[in-house]
Amino acid sequence: MASVQLINIDKVYPSGVKAVSDFTLDIKDKEFIVFVGPSGCGKSTTLRMIAGLEDITSGELYIDGRLVNDVVPKDRDIAMVFQNYALYPHMTVYDNMAFGLKLRKMPKSEIDARVKEASRILGIEQFLSRKPKALSGGQKQRVALGRAIVREPKVFLLDEPLSNLDAKLRGQMRTEITKLHNRLATTFIYVTHDQIEAMTMGTRIVVMKDGFMQQVDTPQNLYDYPVNQFVAGFIGTPQMNFFDAQLQITIKKVEVLFSNNKITLPESKSSKIIDLLKIADEKIPVILGVRPEDIHDEEVFITNSQDTAVKCKIDIVEKIGSETLLYCNLNLEEEFKEKIVDESADTMIARVDPRTTVQRDDIVTLAFDAKHIHLFNKETQMTLLKRDDIFTGSNIPAVLEKGAVKIGNNSLALDADDKLKKYIGSEVIVQIGNEDVEVNAKGAGAIEAIIESVEQIGFKKYITANINYTDKEDADKTPKRVFINVSDKFDLQEGAVFKVKINNFALLDPETKDKIYTSAK
Repeated sequence: MASVQLINIDKVYPSGVKAVSDFTLDIKDKEFIVFVGPSGCGKSTTLRMIAGLEDITSGELYIDGRLVNDVVPKDRDIAMVFQNYALYPHMTVYDNMAFGLKLRKMPKSEIDARVKEASRILGIEQFLSRKPKALSGGQKQRVALGRAIVREPKVFLLDEPLSNLDAKLRGQMRTEITKLHNRLATTFIYVTHDQIEAMTMGTRIVVMKDGFMQQVDTPQNLYDYPVNQFVAGFIGTPQMNFFDAQLQITIKKVEVLFSNNKITLPESKSSKIIDLLKIADEKIPVILGVRPEDIHDEEVFITNSQDTAVKCKIDIVEKIGSETLLYCNLNLEEEFKEKIVDESADTMIARVDPRTTVQRDDIVTLAFDAKHIHLFNKETQMTLLKRDDIFTGSNIPAVLEKGAVKIGNNSLALDADDKLKKYIGSEVIVQIGNEDVEVNAKGAGAIEAIIESVEQIGFKKYITANINYTDKEDADKTPKRVFINVSDKFDLQEGAVFKVKINNFALLDPETKDKIYTSAK
């Protein structure tokens, strides 16, 4: 079992075509990593470089901590499963699976044990005497997997192994490969252009486009927090609806104008918009993104979501059984809201309840789920929203002393607590909430800090400050950073020195992350 590190990997062909650019990724032991993207994005090329089937133009590749740029494929201790199975047609299933082990001069008894164990895991024991022509597509794919399993490699590489199978068999094999990964507890690197495979199989997904990594994250985070418009459109079926839009601020409300429609964002969403005031004042064009499943036609939802309700004409109704897809035209005439201004204008897809009574040509009201609306800069295509898991607080390493916790050169007083005695002299984690730091503080308990960054998001500013700031030569200068929420009136900038006071905090056990103390302030 092994980790894989790719550091600044480039692939340039002799013709000058750059297939992969600055690819850096740290794959942990036993992870299931999926490379996904459209054809020509560089995902298979990257996999082939890991396998040693393509030369690396520049950068470094490590498998299990060993630099393998110049190591031949057979010595990398990897196994690869190809898209076209690559089975020897004149050999039986048993011989196909055993062939690589025979080349290694492995004892016959060991070969037999490994082949039979792999065939048992994959459920192909009854096919060992057959030749590939007598197998179905799914059975051939299991044999290809079995040939990889018997090698007991450190890393499995799978290059679109399910693309030749029909939809039903693809779903079945997807489940089997996931079970296989769980059973073998080995590092898997899987390439696919199918985002359903990526979302259902990977522990993390690498989304690629034109040779560049766009985003690396868990499946749910890719869906909830796409970093740009490409990722947002690529993940999800049907894909996200996009509209040219403009942001407008009226009496502390943020409105989105698009396609002769207007919706109002709740404060929970508008507070996450990066550089909101600048975008609204300078009328910077934005893209509004809404997933089909976040558009509703239920009366109760519409009644409770008047701020995000829109009127549209239904062009097509697709009843799929488990769901219904509505193809809608939003660009209705403003005055009457029942006449199409431009048939080719903005359309959207809504995924609604299969028992909806909506019919073609109906003029209906639909409502967006405001919690799941996305906004992108039209020029850069980057997201304009901060993630929910950013700026939620600070966890700072510290040392517990009698009656205090020492954070660098500063100390926070503690109330007497018998539970803390065993931690005295040991490292703990100080957890500080964003709202628990008082800025421009005075008097006892005030700590000198220096601002490292200030970021405006919505109607708030978020400060990153180092509370271990000192100009003493012999002092510990290790940065101890806190994140602080302040109003948009806060006028200090990066590099400014100011006083802060930590009004509330908690202590965590560094190993278990259990809370062992809460301040009583």
